[in-house]
Amino acid sequence: MIKIVSITALAVAVSSCASIDTLLDKTNSTGAMTDTTTSINAEKGLVTLQSNHSVQDTADKLVSVIESKGMKVFARVDHQKNAQSADLSLRPTQVVMFGNPKAGTPLMNCEQTVAIDLPQKILISEDADKRVWLSYNNPDYLKTRHNIKGCDTEIANISKALNAISTVAIAK
Repeated sequence: MIKIVSITALAVAVSSCASIDTLLDKTNSTGAMTDTTTSINAEKGLVTLQSNHSVQDTADKLVSVIESKGMKVFARVDHQKNAQSADLSLRPTQVVMFGNPKAGTPLMNCEQTVAIDLPQKILISEDADKRVWLSYNNPDYLKTRHNIKGCDTEIANISKALNAISTVAIAK
């Protein structure tokens, strides 16, 4: 009986991995993510957009637009460069950390634990197929994660701001 249960569990695990790989490999004719991939990212709490630029250029544009909107860039982490300093390899991967106390403070006043996810972070990375992706935490995910109540306007404003700066950073 234990052998049958073990074999069944293994078969389910293997078929699940194959199904996930199939979903993750699906793109439309333009190479953009399909709705299936987007929904998987949504479950992770991420908004992911494909960039028309290299990781470096996307990050440069992102930093420029963040600063032009009066927000502060706290850090820019080049994970590829850090990996190389340890004689390791990594595809281009950068994280930009930024924020504005006028947006973050009201959110922390609603639920202080959200501070663990602030300042905001945007990941820019290159996949194995040389496509560049920009990803950030979906503010609705943060709302759920931290059980934020009564800050719907603040969440909506942060969503609009993240979408706006991300769209400019990836645009042609």
